[in-house]
Amino acid sequence: MTATQPQPQPTQANARTRYEVRRDDLPLSCPLPSMGLWNSHPRVYLPIEADGGEADCPYCGAHFVLVD
Repeated sequence: MTATQPQPQPTQANARTRYEVRRDDLPLSCPLPSMGLWNSHPRVYLPIEADGGEADCPYCGAHFVLVD
């Protein structure tokens, strides 16, 4: 008999106003891939590397900061 692992729950979309992301998370999109799309806006890709390591989502205003 094998135990089943619980599946990770998706992150709630637009739950915060500031998110820290790493280079492993690129390309950056809002909502993040770990967030459910059903209760959020359409996915939009944000050019965080071109904007000095920070980007704002035009739909929800979430602020993303690239940390190394």
